[in-house]
Order: sequence, then C-alpha cells, then structure tokens
Amino acid sequence: MKRRIEFELAWQGLKLGEHIFDYQLGIDFLKEKGDLQEEIKDIEANVTIKFVKHESFFELHFDIGGYIITPCDRCGDDFKLNLWDEFDLIVKLSDTETAEEMDEDADVVFVPRSETVLDISNWIYEFIVLSFPLQRIHPDNANGEPDCNKEALKLLGKLAEQPEEKKNDIWKGLQSIKINKNK
Repeated sequence: MKRRIEFELAWQGLKLGEHIFDYQLGIDFLKEKGDLQEEIKDIEANVTIKFVKHESFFELHFDIGGYIITPCDRCGDDFKLNLWDEFDLIVKLSDTETAEEMDEDADVVFVPRSETVLDISNWIYEFIVLSFPLQRIHPDNANGEPDCNKEALKLLGKLAEQPEEKKNDIWKGLQSIKINKNK
C-alpha cells in the first residue's frame, strides 16, 4: 500500500491552536485502503478535520459527509444514500518509542514524541466505513411513502399475504393436562 503525503500532518510545524483540513474522497481511496463492500457502487465523501494542537496532545474532530450509491435492502434498486457522522479522537504524545507499551483506549491514541508526522489516512478510512448505515433503504418521499421500486413493493406485498401453513396439532392433547402445584 502506497503512502500518500496529503494525509500526513506535520504537527511539529503547526502552531498551537485550531487547524482545519478538508478532503474530498472517492471510491479509489476506499479501494486503496482496504476491502470495499461489493454493494458500494460509488462514493463521494467529504471529510473535514478540526485539528486542535495542545502542548502534549491533539484533539481531532472528523466530520463525515457525502453519499454512497448502493442497492436498497428492500427493493434492490441502486440509490444515493446520504452520509453524515462525527467522530472525535485524542492523540497523546508519549515519551516511549513504541505505542504498544501504552494502554490504548478506543478514543485515545498514543504517538511517540519522536514522530514528526501524523498519518491520518487509516482513521479517515475507518470513520468513513463506520458512517455507512447498516440498513440501507430508500428514504420516504414527500408524501411519507417509501421511494422504492413500486413493482418490487407490490411483489413483497403479495408474498406477505400468502396464507400460513396449517398448524400441526400433535401437541393439542397436552393442553388438557392440569398440574397441581399445591402438593
């Protein structure tokens, strides 16, 4: 996997305080970083990072926006699904050279002071993928009705109306047995 310099923040050269970084990313970025789910046809992700530098730690706030093109879980037609999420991360500077020696919390990462740049590409990838909703369904239209393929909805309605199978009444005789619990 090649390293891309645009995702490396040279934190030692930055002044204390707030800095903003914007990224517009597509499907190529996700394919480069890892296995992309097959059902994702396209993506346009807008990532804004608010980087606040303090003396011994950094605060990173990731705003994820944009959209993915994916099939609807209900009707199967491709549609544009909006993405929106926020993530916070604290990066603490440590005096040890290996980050393995430090306890890692989900929202806290330790980086040795000897590092001069901070590669944020993996965090961007993870946060974009985490912003994908688990259930991907067409949003409702202005009338409050599903915006799904009408033919698929009709077919689903017909399948839901099919009569239930006849129950097997082999246990029916057990209902007449009474157990006396007052012994």
